[in-house]
Amino acid sequence: MNYSQLIKQKAEKFGFQSCGISKAEFLEEEAPRLEAWLNKGYHGEMKYMENHFDKRLNPILLVDGAKSVISLSYNYFPKVKIDEINNFKISKYAYGEDYHEVIKDILKEMVTELQEEIGEFGFRVFVDSAPVLEKAWARKSGLGWVGKNANLITKKHGSFYFLAEIICDLELDYDLAVTDHCGSCRACIDACPTQAIVSDRIVDGSKCISYATIELKNEIPDYFNGKMDDWMFGCDVCQDVCPWNRFSAPTLQEKFAPNFQKLNFRKNEWKELTQELFSEIFKKSAVKRTKFSGLMRNINLLKDHSL
Repeated sequence: MNYSQLIKQKAEKFGFQSCGISKAEFLEEEAPRLEAWLNKGYHGEMKYMENHFDKRLNPILLVDGAKSVISLSYNYFPKVKIDEINNFKISKYAYGEDYHEVIKDILKEMVTELQEEIGEFGFRVFVDSAPVLEKAWARKSGLGWVGKNANLITKKHGSFYFLAEIICDLELDYDLAVTDHCGSCRACIDACPTQAIVSDRIVDGSKCISYATIELKNEIPDYFNGKMDDWMFGCDVCQDVCPWNRFSAPTLQEKFAPNFQKLNFRKNEWKELTQELFSEIFKKSAVKRTKFSGLMRNINLLKDHSL
């Protein structure tokens, strides 16, 4: 068995939904797109997006002697959804434990097994934690296509999955990109509450509800008043309406399941949230990123400008 086959078998064993491999090289197509996106200010106050421009485009600057980018996807679609009736909404990716930690631990264990079988090799693992253009690499590696909502979509699984990468110095067999299957569909563009999808496959991040509720550290601009659709952390609208997500199957990863409080809280309970309770409910959650003050800012805005 060659190394590429072995890697894909290990990925399946460790619970990854799909695995593809592409050559580690400069992302020539992405360079002008990223530059134009930044120049238009679509990153809002996410100034970190301006940093490490070259590293985002060239994996060899992240891993010395890099030859391959192994792209992986991990399903997070929930078995049980949090009831949205009389409730503020949380993006499905944040139902359970923080995916950064969960998936990075799985990746490290997987690489350890690989090295036991094929010997030492140079690598770094990434889970949305460094200047890596994950969707670009996943597309090149054949995992799916970038849809009109700028998410990676697959015919078989939809788009409710996390992306991760292993950049390594192994020379491997490379996969081919898949074709685009959005066609004339505009479901995501038409459904976006804030018209953040400004054109085909281009999202103005500064108008996105996920940006406003997670990334933005200051007060939420008036532009969002009455458009938040009860989202207190993140937003799933453009994925929920995507026809390909009718094929989403529940994840087998128990760590991504919501805890008791998240399942049973409703608007009144969220409005009375305390710092102590926030720390308990979101102890291992990605929601910690917005902090108690940020989540209460979001909840108070929803109270004041409910639809």
